[in-house]
Amino acid sequence: MTAAETAAKAWGAHVLRTLRDRENHVFEMGLPSGDRAALRLHRAGYQSPAAIRSELWWCAELARSGLPVPAALPALDGALLVRLPDGRHASAIAWMAGEALGEAAKPFNRPLPQVLDAYHALGQLLARVHRTTDALTLPDGFTRPRWDLDGLVGDTPLWGRFWEHPAATSDQRATLVRARDALRERLAGDSGLIHADVLRENVLVNDRSVSLIDFDDSGFGFRLHDLGTALVQTFQHPEQPQIRAALMAGYGTGDQDMVKAFTLARALSSVGWTMPRLQPDDPVHKSHLARAISLAGQVLGMP
Repeated sequence: MTAAETAAKAWGAHVLRTLRDRENHVFEMGLPSGDRAALRLHRAGYQSPAAIRSELWWCAELARSGLPVPAALPALDGALLVRLPDGRHASAIAWMAGEALGEAAKPFNRPLPQVLDAYHALGQLLARVHRTTDALTLPDGFTRPRWDLDGLVGDTPLWGRFWEHPAATSDQRATLVRARDALRERLAGDSGLIHADVLRENVLVNDRSVSLIDFDDSGFGFRLHDLGTALVQTFQHPEQPQIRAALMAGYGTGDQDMVKAFTLARALSSVGWTMPRLQPDDPVHKSHLARAISLAGQVLGMP
């Protein structure tokens, strides 16, 4: 019996298919009720059990407030987090219907007016998530990573010292250091709990409405970081100015310079993310480095 099958039994469920294999292994499973759910096998050592429980609590509160995010589903014994024999933990969340807004490094498969509608709706949803969260009282023991200045551009960022990427040239490393130092002086704004991973594959579209999934990297940070993250995959799209305008209008901010700065911040973090996760010959290393360097030039005027 696989680990996923063992985990599914805690919910009286059965595994239907694999959905994703990144930080977590994610599976679609069928519940005894006939409903579907997403089963997550959490990567050992990435988030602590307390941090995962905090994420599940937050999503449950957002869902209870009517926001389209996945609520946690208790196992048969009532637990939200189940420890597996191999030491990992499993959780289950409600199934969210919809088609992903897009996929990294690929053009959108829907007309531009629909894309702009989706980004406007996404901006509105992020504003609702932030406002609703501010009205919550966090429980004792609530803990999540911090996407603050230190977490983004400090000496030991959450996703690693991106300026030391082994695939970077000496010129690229120098640019990454200069970009890090510039953002330490520039990044500012309202802070609180954020999703922190608003990539296209984590935004599900239903007609003209959207929902948000995968809160695994959520934490405390700058609110506009969510907007910057939502834009980092579109930096080379010719329609990005329109996409950015739609997202910002939906969110209700006019601070374009700061949104651009947080787009760069996410690009830098993503360079660090690749180092321990991808094989040395994976082309994503070079593409993420090139994206970060290009954005540093656009946002900070660096050669």
